[in-house]
Amino acid sequence: MLGHLPVIEASPKDVGTLTMVVRRPKTERREVLDVGVLSLETGLVGDNWIERGSSRTPDGSSHPDMQLNVINHRLIEFLSYSDAARQALAGDQVHLDLDLSHENLPAGTRLTFGDPARPDAPAIEVTAQPHTGCKKFVARFGPEAMKFVNGEHGRPLRLRGLNAKVVVPGEIRPGDQVTVTRPPSLLDADA
Repeated sequence: MLGHLPVIEASPKDVGTLTMVVRRPKTERREVLDVGVLSLETGLVGDNWIERGSSRTPDGSSHPDMQLNVINHRLIEFLSYSDAARQALAGDQVHLDLDLSHENLPAGTRLTFGDPARPDAPAIEVTAQPHTGCKKFVARFGPEAMKFVNGEHGRPLRLRGLNAKVVVPGEIRPGDQVTVTRPPSLLDADA
């Protein structure tokens, strides 16, 4: 698996591509969408995020910073042997050809779909909630895959993915350009 790291690390840093949108209407069901609708209230419309709830909230309700799970396209393509049906099983709604590493996409980074000059362009924001996977990921891709994505090389690169929330609702489609806008505080620190 380490041999595939250079391919993953070569993912675009500032402008990527949306490669797949997957809705999870019920547990163990996946629908690959031609058009996904992002909602401030429900995340991906038709997905079961809000009904599933979260162990990370005191009352078990859905976690507002975990509306969407985002995964690197190059990683899941590798783990699934380029089988689109298996890629959808990862459980992530948004698949991006983009560098998802902590260094490239710190919490607060905005990912805009389509034309970033449009004020109404759909956008999501990377949150600080970790996304480390579950036993379903192990069952589908194996224990070695879980060790790889959460190991010393995988965790800083966020190979298991990241959590995000919707900040501008709208329609997203595979093939959409995805533009990165990092938090102003980080941009100021670089100056």
